[in-house]
This record gives sequence, structure tokens and C-alpha cells, in this order.
Amino acid sequence: MPQLIFGLISLLILARFIWPLDWPLPAKIVAALLVLAALQFHRWNRLSSGSVFSPEFPRPVVVLFNWAFGAIVLLALLQLVLDAGLIVAALIHGGIVGAPDGVRYALAALAAAAAGIGVHQAMRIPPLKDVEVAIRGLPQAFDGYTILQLTDLHISRLFPAPWAREVVARSNKLGADLIAVTGDLIDGSIDARRGDIVPLRDLMAADGVYVISGNHEYIFGYDGWMAHYEALGLRSLENRHIVLERGGGRLVIAGITDRASRHRGHSIRDLAAVLDGAPEGAPVILLDHQPSDARKAARLGVALQLSGHTHGGLILGVDRLAARANAGFVSGRYDVDGMTLYVNNGTALWPGFALRLGRPSELTRIILRVADEAQASRAG
Repeated sequence: MPQLIFGLISLLILARFIWPLDWPLPAKIVAALLVLAALQFHRWNRLSSGSVFSPEFPRPVVVLFNWAFGAIVLLALLQLVLDAGLIVAALIHGGIVGAPDGVRYALAALAAAAAGIGVHQAMRIPPLKDVEVAIRGLPQAFDGYTILQLTDLHISRLFPAPWAREVVARSNKLGADLIAVTGDLIDGSIDARRGDIVPLRDLMAADGVYVISGNHEYIFGYDGWMAHYEALGLRSLENRHIVLERGGGRLVIAGITDRASRHRGHSIRDLAAVLDGAPEGAPVILLDHQPSDARKAARLGVALQLSGHTHGGLILGVDRLAARANAGFVSGRYDVDGMTLYVNNGTALWPGFALRLGRPSELTRIILRVADEAQASRAG
């Protein structure tokens, strides 16, 4: 399917953007070849590492490919808008209406500039985002309890050790009670990422640092990576729960393996089994990389689900496509049958399409609050 989409983008750019330009044929051929080369970014990744998901080129090359790839995708979208306008103009004037080269140059400049901004936004150290969540039945002792959610770090050539080190430093300064890393920590093999992921061992929180898998852990060797996380001091919360106690009150933090496990011969996702034995009446916070199964979690009495995976849909407007693939959940807070679902835009994102426009990355501090009666009534 991706190759079909990229093929259609290539055809659109070649037929509707390059060919109408008043250029000599050799120049058009060169431009077409550059477009085709940029759109084969993921095939080049396979040559560099054996996987389309892990570009192992030098970081500047990865940045350049992401910019070029993003610019072409944005140009294709702008070209569709231009063509729609030309069709409307043709209907109004009763004949074929063309666009001068200057209009196409302006579209190309806009796409290139937007892609540059988007790549920069994707690569930055994310800013802090505070999210308060009112929870019914939360013990008073846990009012103000903070969980720092990191997700989709995708540590790679694009997000290497220096980037990870800065994220860790900013995270530790927040003094969160607990840190939850909700999957897709890496892109690449253990040998390729061993040095880049080392900074994560310095993450600190009073009640610990917990991790669950994302779908990319399954791409690069689930068992090896989960063991490596444990060796770094990141405690696995795969298919189990813990009980936190404060002042006689209890709070359950549970984690479940990613949906990709169903296709990889690993244990079946069974949230009921994960929650078995949890203290009755204690609020449950669930870590689940993908948000798609949120309604099932709500039926089982989960109070708050923290997810990632969608990267916020990357581009405002285009994010609707990501929403369709994730049961309608793509970015931010949702009320799901009385349960709060928070879908994090991601600390970083996959280096195969590193571009953000209107969907910023985030260091997300979840602040738990005791729900008052009015909040409880609205939630019910």
C-alpha cells in the first residue's frame, strides 16, 4: 500500500507539476529523477540497514531525505489544491485554464519552506505540556500525583545519544513521581542503538521508571530489546500491574503488550488477566502504546489510559487519516465511555517521516486530581 501511494504521488508530481513547466526536456528529466530518488527514501533505508524503518545514514543525510520527502508530499497536496482550483476556473470560464510557471514555483517554495519548518519541529527537544486529569475515587493522598509520559522516542540516527541525553536531563528536572515510557523507544538493532540509548538509564522518578512495548520493538527484536531496557533500569510493565500506596490509599498502574504481539507469536493481549488481583475500588491507570482498544479498557473499569503511536497525526488536517486508522483517536484528551484517554503526540517520531506541522512533540506531565462531585456527574 505505501508503495502504491508513493507511486501515485510520483505520477501526480511528474504529470501535473514538472511536465507543464516551460523547461527543456533534459531539465525535466533531471527533476523527475530527483523526485523519484527522494520518494524511494525507505528503499534506501533498507539498503543502509536491512530495514525500511531504520535509516543508518549519517544524520545530515537522514535530515536531508526527510526534508526532501516531506517537501514532495506537501507539494503533491498543494498541487491537488491547485488542480481543484483550475477545474473550478474551467467550469466558470467554459474552457481549459492553465497556471503560469510562477504559480508552480510559489507552490514549490511554500512546500520546501513548510517541510523545513516541519523537520525542525520534529527534531527539537519537546516542550513541557501539563495535563490535569480528574479521577473518580482517587485517594486524597494521590491528589497532585505526577506521571511523566514519554512515548515514541524512536532513538535512531535522527534522535541519537545527545538528543536522548537532553530529553533525560529535562525529564529529571521535573521531579515526576513516576515516569511511564509507552513504547517505540528505538529504531534499529541493539548493536546499532546500544550507545544511543544509554542516556535512558539516567531517568529518575521517586516511584520508578516503567516501560511497555510499542510496535517497533517487535520489528527489531522484542525479547532482546525488552531485556535491554531492564538492564538499563527501565522496569517492564508488560502484561502486569503494580499497586502504589500513599496514606492508606491505593493506585494501580498497569501495562499491556502492544497490539503487534498478536501477529508476532507472542502472548495474547488480555487486559482482564492483567488487572486480575488489583485492589477493588482502586483507580487503574493503563499504559497501552496504541489507543485503538480504549473502549475495551473503559469497559473493564480503567480510569485513565495513556497511549502514543499516532505521533499526533503529524500534520494538522492530514491527521484525520491517522485518526481513521486508530479508532478515531489521534491526539490529546478523549472521554471514552467515562474513561479518560490521553493520546500523546510523541516525544519524537519515526525517522522515516520526521515532519510536524501543527502537531507538536511534547514532554507530557500528567497531574492526577481527585474528581469533585460535578466532575464525577459529568463523567458518568
